[in-house]
Amino acid sequence: MSQAPAKIAVIGAGIMGSAITARLLETGQAVTVFDLDSAKLSALAGKGAASAVSVAGATLASDFVILSLNHANIVRAAVFGAEGVAEAAGPGKILIDMSSIDPVNTAQMSKKLADETGMKWVDCPLSGGAPGALAGRLTVMAGGDKADFERARTVMQHLCANYTLMGPSGAGQTTKLINQLFCAVLFQAVAEAVKLAEAGGVDAAAIPAALAGGRADSNIMQEFMKKFAARDFSPTGRIDNMLKDLDSLQAFAMKTKTPLPMTGQVVEIHRLLCAAGLGARDSAEMMRLLDGIHQD
Repeated sequence: MSQAPAKIAVIGAGIMGSAITARLLETGQAVTVFDLDSAKLSALAGKGAASAVSVAGATLASDFVILSLNHANIVRAAVFGAEGVAEAAGPGKILIDMSSIDPVNTAQMSKKLADETGMKWVDCPLSGGAPGALAGRLTVMAGGDKADFERARTVMQHLCANYTLMGPSGAGQTTKLINQLFCAVLFQAVAEAVKLAEAGGVDAAAIPAALAGGRADSNIMQEFMKKFAARDFSPTGRIDNMLKDLDSLQAFAMKTKTPLPMTGQVVEIHRLLCAAGLGARDSAEMMRLLDGIHQD
């Protein structure tokens, strides 16, 4: 017997929220979307999503509420602000926060929502971007109660290839910070390796194949070294979004008194790129700093 479609709200129809919505619609789920941008809502309505006039309205129509938002303050407003999730929340509903925000705010908001409404919260930050969402191949690191994590699997099974419970509320966000630490440091390592190869007369684009399977191999090297070597600045992610996550990482490290000397250097490189007006661009723009910044 076929499974009934899950009733899911998606709050935030940016690049990730739109990809998540499109994938859920493709798998036959009943999706209601809210975003402040009516054009984004219209585009998703054309694919079969219902549009809501408020976050509360989307929540009321759904059993699962996915948040795909950019900042903890925006998440807080969407959940606890006027016409927010909390106004239509209840014990039978699950909030799945796929935003990347800091662990401390996550734990605080999760407890507040459960205490005030009975609605449970699972933090589910992701890796894999919009292409991963569209293919149902995301990696998601979750935080929350095990029973709530399993209930959220009703939705996440359509989006994820790897869905792992890392611990209590906030643990998923902590794991995402670790993911971003690896990505940021490795992006910088790839950029420096490209410059070193070029200085030595080696074809940098040949390095991934030459080092495949060795200890230096990584998905980031395989995916991005040729891109960086070609000075291919086509968008795969924004430097300023990475800096947002790195700022959260540093704040958490300071709170926990965790030394991160290498990460600190990479954070400042991202800050320099943003100060140079490159924040909205792709991580390949790191090559501009090593080349001597000049914009097209």
